[in-house]
Amino acid sequence: MGPPIVEGRPRMNFLPTDDQLAFRDTAVRFAREKLAGTYLQRARIHTLDRQLVREMGALGLIGPDLPEEFGGMGLDYTTAGLMTEAIAYGDFNISYIQLLASLMGGMVAQHAGRDISMEWIPRVIAGEKIIGLGLTEPRGGSDAAGLQLKAEKTANGWRLNGEKTSMSAADQADAAVIFARTEDGTTGSNGVSAFFVDLTEKGISRTHFDDIGTKPVGRGSVFFDDVVIPSECLMATEGRAFGTIMAGFDFSRALIGLECIAPAQASVDETWAYIQEREAFGAPLAQYQGVTFPLAEAETQLTMMRQLCYYTLNLRDSGNSHTAEAAMCKWYVPKTTCEIIHQCLILHGHYGYTTDLPFHQRYNDVLGLQIGDGTAQIQKLVIAREKVGRVALQYDKQAKGGAA
Repeated sequence: MGPPIVEGRPRMNFLPTDDQLAFRDTAVRFAREKLAGTYLQRARIHTLDRQLVREMGALGLIGPDLPEEFGGMGLDYTTAGLMTEAIAYGDFNISYIQLLASLMGGMVAQHAGRDISMEWIPRVIAGEKIIGLGLTEPRGGSDAAGLQLKAEKTANGWRLNGEKTSMSAADQADAAVIFARTEDGTTGSNGVSAFFVDLTEKGISRTHFDDIGTKPVGRGSVFFDDVVIPSECLMATEGRAFGTIMAGFDFSRALIGLECIAPAQASVDETWAYIQEREAFGAPLAQYQGVTFPLAEAETQLTMMRQLCYYTLNLRDSGNSHTAEAAMCKWYVPKTTCEIIHQCLILHGHYGYTTDLPFHQRYNDVLGLQIGDGTAQIQKLVIAREKVGRVALQYDKQAKGGAA
């Protein structure tokens, strides 16, 4: 018997078009000329360089996939991936701007009111505004639907009380999509709604964490103390927003994979160059298989992971299911790219352990994505659920075979 034939799946074409290459080349030049040489300096600062972000916007490097009616170019998801990878090759942290814009801009365009979309999305694309995601709470990390933040109806809108934590750009974002429980007596994803919130509203306070990596991204907490927002800030369907909006993560998980591949590829490229120049025992390091074989393995892994990520985006572009593939990108790529960067640090010897070279910073930056946006354990559960159904979720009491 041969492999199963999956109806409706696209032909696997891994060669980018001329148009896609042109957009990627713009991002490559920007990363080389504006980002790579100053990555380490920016990595030590707790804020994003907003002038640099505006330069990205002027070049069309933010949200290329967002709808034309809101100021975007309406390009395919694969092009967004090519841009994300190219930018992350120069600066992992700056690539978050493109990733957040595509993810959050897409959420707003699809689920928020038209007036909100018209006001905010063009400014995100221009690099003038950042929209964050408020999902995680202190009592729930992997249990993303276990929300405590409460939204209560008022005469003209909603009142929010609670805390969001581990939010990217927590103290820098201009607005955020905030998930909140709107129905008493509900658990899990039931009774959860989403709101578009301007983070300058009265009653909001914010902090940032002193993380070991991705400092400019500014992970932190946002506190809501009787924050009143108008009724038009409700997104999607009241009480049913969680599953609807969370589908966007199938997109961002592929982008995250490419975001992690880029610094690992940069590290490997630099190490190939180094071992041709560095000599030991009277010969270049490149003559020793103990040195070259780990790099050969890394190139093999990077090629396979890159193909997985672009295949996932190709599935999305063609309207096919890609939930399992996206979860594969999210659990396997951050883990493996961390291992590759670590190997490159070791191959640089004692000098690789200094802060003069970028390996320690790349490692710490990528490491965070083994946690954020769903751990490896959660992604494996997603893959299992896609293959055998909800019985794979042992915590789901409603699933056949689930725990009592």
